[in-house]
Amino acid sequence: MASVTVRNLPDEVHRAIRVQAAHHGRSTEAEIRAILEAAARPPERVKLGSMLVSIAREAGEMTDAEVEHLNQLRDKTPASPTSFE
Repeated sequence: MASVTVRNLPDEVHRAIRVQAAHHGRSTEAEIRAILEAAARPPERVKLGSMLVSIAREAGEMTDAEVEHLNQLRDKTPASPTSFE
């Protein structure tokens, strides 16, 4: 897992995060991880697969059974990053 160092963080920001962490019952470090994850991976983000299924339903009047069949055929393994070495 990666590590990140944040330099020159204003004292007021650090204090606010500490208070927020205490309010949520977790450490400052855990609170910062939660904040970063929420910022990088918001729950309302548009997922490409869901968007394509929605477009296909509108365009081709696909039935729920057809959509489910496509979902079963879809490769759900996580993509691996491309290596340039």
